[in-house]
Amino acid sequence: MRTTTWLTLSALLAATPALAQTPALAGKPASASESPEQATIRKLNAYVGLLNRTLRAQESLIRYQSWVNMKSGPTGRERIIYGLYSLYDVRGEIAKAEAAMSQSPAMPELDSAMKGYIAAYQALAPTVTEAEGYYERQDYRTDKMEQGKALHSKLAVAGPTFQAERAKVDALFRIEKEKSDMAELAAIEAREGRKARWHVANVMIEARKVMGLLPTDAKPVVDMPAFNAALARYGTAVKDMDGFSAANPNSFHVFEGRPRSLLGKLREFDDKLAKAKGDARRGAGRDVTWIVNDYNTMVSTAQTATMFSR
Repeated sequence: MRTTTWLTLSALLAATPALAQTPALAGKPASASESPEQATIRKLNAYVGLLNRTLRAQESLIRYQSWVNMKSGPTGRERIIYGLYSLYDVRGEIAKAEAAMSQSPAMPELDSAMKGYIAAYQALAPTVTEAEGYYERQDYRTDKMEQGKALHSKLAVAGPTFQAERAKVDALFRIEKEKSDMAELAAIEAREGRKARWHVANVMIEARKVMGLLPTDAKPVVDMPAFNAALARYGTAVKDMDGFSAANPNSFHVFEGRPRSLLGKLREFDDKLAKAKGDARRGAGRDVTWIVNDYNTMVSTAQTATMFSR
């Protein structure tokens, strides 16, 4: 299945599990002329940068948990010893996220959670790095897994703490992201009405909500009522966009067929999930990769969807 990768926010709100940073807002200091929507996007982009880059720690823990008995720890007699993944240098991302905490608009719960998340990451990272080197060198062959057991005692504490802090940040980020989405959608409507750009943004907002409910390695059982409700809203958004396109030919460049194609795949996936009572491990999980790939293609085409319309 998948781990959760946040996408950077785009000016069209086209992004989510893998997007490019908005050039006008990436890595620049805030300006007095910045709109409230731009300020929100800037702040959330700083958090997204850190969340995406530190996802490697989550992936490393999952790799470790795949071969180690987390209750008893490594013994050296495991059939396969995979070790852990090395981590990325995230000092720059941490500095940007820390600076964003004090910037407007204030997001008290998310700002506080990001502080806790950074602390949890910094507590975990040195042990992951040390363990990754230990297993890469295969030192366990010479010390009879002595250091591996000592490292496990640290990972067994710092790992769950980090994962809990990440889950907290993910949930709070979704709330702030949805507020940002709706504010930007309203701004587009105020400027232009419900025309092409509004439909692209609306479809992407509803698509992101569905994608956020897909099963992950950490949460393989889907909340079916929530998933079905989000899927229904996305279906309505796609139908509305198709209606606008029929009345206004050539309004969308390349993008036009992507939302309904994704909708079809999601509805097929929904049928499989229903039969499995929401548990993606019972066969339906194999479809997630293809759905995510289609969605990421839709994200890419959404960013230029109205540039070449006639």
